[in-house]
Amino acid sequence: MSYVRNAWYVAAWDHEVTRSLKRRIVLDEPVLLFRQDDGAPVALEDRCCHRQAPLSMGKLVGNIVHCPYHGLQYDTSGKVVKVPSQDMVPKGAKVRSYPVVEKNHWIWIWLGDAARADPALIEDFHWMNDPAWRFGGNYLHVEANYLLLVENLLDTTHLPFLHPDTLGTDSFARSEFEVKREGDRITVARYLMNDLPAPFHKQMGGFPDGMKVDRWQITHYGPPSFVKLDVGSAPVGTAVRQGERGKGVNMWNLNAITPETEKSAHYFFAQAYNFKLDEPWVGQMLAKQIRDIFLEDMAMVKAQQQNMDLGPSPVQNLGQDKAWVAMRQIVDRLIRDEGGQARAA
Repeated sequence: MSYVRNAWYVAAWDHEVTRSLKRRIVLDEPVLLFRQDDGAPVALEDRCCHRQAPLSMGKLVGNIVHCPYHGLQYDTSGKVVKVPSQDMVPKGAKVRSYPVVEKNHWIWIWLGDAARADPALIEDFHWMNDPAWRFGGNYLHVEANYLLLVENLLDTTHLPFLHPDTLGTDSFARSEFEVKREGDRITVARYLMNDLPAPFHKQMGGFPDGMKVDRWQITHYGPPSFVKLDVGSAPVGTAVRQGERGKGVNMWNLNAITPETEKSAHYFFAQAYNFKLDEPWVGQMLAKQIRDIFLEDMAMVKAQQQNMDLGPSPVQNLGQDKAWVAMRQIVDRLIRDEGGQARAA
């Protein structure tokens, strides 16, 4: 499968990358992650140039990676600096070194043309470093194509059916919505006014039994696979359409989906919040509860993938599908454009 390669993807949480050697498959490529002795992250191709042994099975001595099979030694640029069995290091003996940036608690990697790896292109997830916000974050492995999960996040009419005990209410599937596209960015604005809050919102906002609220969910998509949701509920009559977020419960659900293979992905997510900031249990509870909710999504996209693997079948699109249809068009075009540039080169 083709991917958008000239893009930054999340390879790991910052706490996952240490002085131990960590392997992760990204865009069908084996990647080795570790930190230098000064703490800077490194990403190398995780297969020795000699016999393709995983370097992640080896050891790190200082800033030198030792292959576990025949002992070849690699520096942080991916170059072989020593071959134990001979004095000469063959010319060109090296593995790929990938541009890597640590930002907003995530380790970002670029697997495309390294000359185009501008850190300014990294998707904005500033909430995780903003002192006015706290967050709870987590990771899940997805047993499905990564774009199925992006679709799931863009069409949330599934909430009453897949998450009835947490995020869904009976009327949410018919909530008013508007889809806007500006270039390669998509916004889906949903509002459900003067209705009972979802159980999760009721819990977080401390709304009394029977109290109705105005609920908003503004979803922002950025290619190839980033989705950020401005979500919350406030007392009826609050100017939520005009951006008033201070009278109820306000959260940002932050999602970075990284392809592993054609049929699997890495799912990095966080729930940022700007209330009860002095109570650490809130972030811990959010990380666990959102993970439990997303496990329901994981089961569904896995089941979708299994059905798709059995062969093609007619698909009926609905009015609610505007956003993910546009997302697919954007990703397909970016992949085609990269293919054309590669042929031209």
